[in-house]
Amino acid sequence: MQRLFKIFTNGLVRENPLLMLMIGLCSSLAVTTAVANGIGMGLSMTFVLLMSELVISTFRKLIPNSIRIPIFIIVIAAFTTVIDYVLKAWFPELSAAMGVFIPLIVVNCIIMGRVEGFASKQPPLDCVFDSLGMGLGYTWVLTGIAVIREILGTGALLGFQIVPDAYQPILFFILPPGGFFVFALFISLNLLIKSRLKAKEQATEQH
Repeated sequence: MQRLFKIFTNGLVRENPLLMLMIGLCSSLAVTTAVANGIGMGLSMTFVLLMSELVISTFRKLIPNSIRIPIFIIVIAAFTTVIDYVLKAWFPELSAAMGVFIPLIVVNCIIMGRVEGFASKQPPLDCVFDSLGMGLGYTWVLTGIAVIREILGTGALLGFQIVPDAYQPILFFILPPGGFFVFALFISLNLLIKSRLKAKEQATEQH
């Protein structure tokens, strides 16, 4: 159980796909102008990643190595289509707001990387914990970035005005440069926390 917990927490912090691996940035920064978009994109990615890893891990021994990449893409595309239709049917406004970035999940390097590097080699149970960790790690970073960008850029959160009318929104934060700036702050904070934890561990070992 401890091993599975470590696999899960790897995606949340130590191997976070955005803060540590720095993959899948294009769609991430594009959708984080609003918190609803960040949550929607994160949960959509988590669903596709979970189902793709589970299916590919289950049938990994039956997939010929020579055609594994096309098979991976077909599996990912199938679940991407499912989530795309679900959003269009039940959350049309969210689907419209995220536009082409939901269909583009099929070529997102986070999913392809985990499928190729983990799911094709590990048993299904490990893949469940890996995909949930990676997906939720991706989601919390997206949501955190979106909260800052939406509040500072519009003065609202989830569409509700939370600051006085006299507040002048800083439009910089809802533009692409603002997304990179906030993302850089998250990376810096993550590195600071890691360095302090490492120093604390070293001090404990010396004593």
